[in-house]
Amino acid sequence: MSSRETILQRLRNRTGGELTVPECDFSVLARPDWPTNERIERFEKLIESVHGEVHHVSEDSWVDRLAEVLNTRGARNLLVPKQHEIGQTLRAADRDDLPELLIYDEPIESWQAHLFNEVDASITSTRGGIAETGSLILWPNDDEPRLMSLVPPVHIAVLKASELYTTFHEAMQAQNWAAGMPTNALLISGPSKTADIEQTLAYGVHGPKELIVLIIE
Repeated sequence: MSSRETILQRLRNRTGGELTVPECDFSVLARPDWPTNERIERFEKLIESVHGEVHHVSEDSWVDRLAEVLNTRGARNLLVPKQHEIGQTLRAADRDDLPELLIYDEPIESWQAHLFNEVDASITSTRGGIAETGSLILWPNDDEPRLMSLVPPVHIAVLKASELYTTFHEAMQAQNWAAGMPTNALLISGPSKTADIEQTLAYGVHGPKELIVLIIE
């Protein structure tokens, strides 16, 4: 008899031979179905509590706001995806108030030094967000490799309000994660921070110093 069977047999002996599961209406997965405006409000509050920055934009105005954000930081360049509509829109805009647009289209070995030392900012899409924890969901791929969101000092993420979920469980269910996931799925809840040195909180030590979210409503 295995250890598991031994334990179960002892329990059966104490309960008269039958094990029952008590009824319970509580579930850690159950949450109120927050409306979109409340999801946005909660998400923004949590992101900003850890030094993140949120901007509310529309499909027509997000490029304008992006240009403002980059200009106030004096960004010399911006790493953009090659295939995703975000990168295509920015390149097609051909605007003088945007910095030089860079594309991650070669192996990291050939331009690692440039990525780590010369790239000022990057912009990526998101697969959605989680209002309950103030988190962004990123699914890296060949067009938007993981390092795009982990290396540049400023990471700008584009989030559609319609893809902001109440909980992590809701996001997984709605997007059918069980059908397949990338090698690396990222949950980002703020800029990089650590308190390893003398318990003093510092930002940007292991990744982006700033996280800026453009919520398209």
